[in-house]
Amino acid sequence: MKFPWQKSEDPSPAEPASQAADAVAQEETDRSVPKGYTPPKGRPTPRRREVEIERGVIRDPKTAGSAAQASARRRDLKKSMSKAEWKEHKAKERAESRKRQQEVQKAMDAGDERYLLARDQGAERRHVRDWVDSRRFINNAVLPVALGLLVIMFIGTWAPEFANIMSLIAMGLMVVFFIEGVWAGRSANQAVRAKFPGTTATGLGLGFYAYSRMTQPRKWRSPKPRVSVGEQV
Repeated sequence: MKFPWQKSEDPSPAEPASQAADAVAQEETDRSVPKGYTPPKGRPTPRRREVEIERGVIRDPKTAGSAAQASARRRDLKKSMSKAEWKEHKAKERAESRKRQQEVQKAMDAGDERYLLARDQGAERRHVRDWVDSRRFINNAVLPVALGLLVIMFIGTWAPEFANIMSLIAMGLMVVFFIEGVWAGRSANQAVRAKFPGTTATGLGLGFYAYSRMTQPRKWRSPKPRVSVGEQV
């Protein structure tokens, strides 16, 4: 029994349909975001479709389609443009592509984990890079020695005695490179184990990673060195 002064709990028939639709959309959005999520101030709550596209649950319709479909769309776009417009469009695409590549390379050089290759990701690999970058090695001269060997191979025809002497020196350097590489790999592993006792990274992988970085000239390394030579890490 309902008294006259009690309000009805049923929705009013005059309630606008848009409010009901907004309530349903808001409920779907609430289910699509993580528990306890609070949108930043001044920004609207993300739609469910946007969240699913960002997570990879569904594909973005702007980028969906096979390579054949993309090629067909590009042909249609070319037909809809004049020769000058198409040339300008391609130049703009190249400029945007170069800009994206530069931004990605800049992020990689800075050590941003989102853009690093799989071989460079992880706190252990970051520590190995710092350990290598804080030291000087004989293996820093691997590339110059390799170029010198190529020159010796070319001049060996005209100066065989000189080529033989330089070849012996190069062989001795290779032995030194190998010994130092083994020592550096083991030392880098010990440094990682000391800083990360519970690490599951393999010793061989970390050792080879340290060796491959130490053989690169310092200016060519990516990610770029974060520490100076002689700095304690």
